[in-house]
Amino acid sequence: MLKTLTLALAALLPMASAQAWEPQKPIEFVVTSGPGGGTDSFARAVQAIIVKHKLVDRPIIVSNKGGGSGAEGFVYGKGAAGDPHKLVFGTNNEYLLPFVANLPYAPEDLTPVAAMAMDEFVLWVNGESPYKSAAELLAAAKEAPLKFGGSQSKDVDQTLVTMVGEATGARFTYIPFKSGNEAAVQLAGGHIDGNTNNPNENRGQWQAGMVRPLCVFATARLPAGPKVSGDLGWADIPLCRDEGIAIDSYQMPRAVWLPGGVPAEATAFYTDLLRKVSETPEWQDYLAKSSQSGRFLTGEEWQAYIRAEQDRVRAVYQKQGWLAG
Repeated sequence: MLKTLTLALAALLPMASAQAWEPQKPIEFVVTSGPGGGTDSFARAVQAIIVKHKLVDRPIIVSNKGGGSGAEGFVYGKGAAGDPHKLVFGTNNEYLLPFVANLPYAPEDLTPVAAMAMDEFVLWVNGESPYKSAAELLAAAKEAPLKFGGSQSKDVDQTLVTMVGEATGARFTYIPFKSGNEAAVQLAGGHIDGNTNNPNENRGQWQAGMVRPLCVFATARLPAGPKVSGDLGWADIPLCRDEGIAIDSYQMPRAVWLPGGVPAEATAFYTDLLRKVSETPEWQDYLAKSSQSGRFLTGEEWQAYIRAEQDRVRAVYQKQGWLAG
């Protein structure tokens, strides 16, 4: 009987130990974008919820390290190996940037914690564009290349525009801008024919009637909500796959990493913390205001998502000759 009790207690010890880890000093949220960007808003929303609900008893400091499309922040995270008091907030750039640039970090240098939200992508045209549907735009782009803009080069926007061309035979001339917001301004001004911005990046211009959505790259229509432009809302945008574009879904995760070499107990602590954040009403408000889809991925499910996206994007990069030597 005593032996059985001893074994039972021993089995419980690792679990108790795993739950015992807590931060011992201030926590730094490392944001891989500039102030005011999407990743910055993401990190500050998480910070505000943690503080409001008193989910940790240590101060949280937000620092922006967005140089090199976020590479600065990921390199900083690599340099903090073993420090469980630094959380790196970013997007799929963490594991896609090393494909197109020789950088002093590898995706494996950081520890994936969780993805918390997904940015959707919409095919947009100018509000006075002659193209009333994706099919009309594609037909025109097969006759002569159309100018599409987006954030950065060899990034998520150019990747999607390239995929659309490969899937349909349409031709596009891609013009990189500093941000999705700049691409939205260029489209509203009629300087480009289209873009593939996230809903929130083009919201203001759609409200003003300066741009028009043709379709969304998703497997289901966006959630119903308040009308955005006239009597139209996000749920009224048709699916691109139903408009002749054989791309079921295209998303950009908003996610969190720890430096490499941190204790597994610390990863478990932050996974639990971020899950609590994702279950609050304030997080749902953030998702609604930013027009993002809530999706909490962690552990093997998150790792599998990363591997699948790497395989998908690597094939595009290789075909386009974008892979770094």
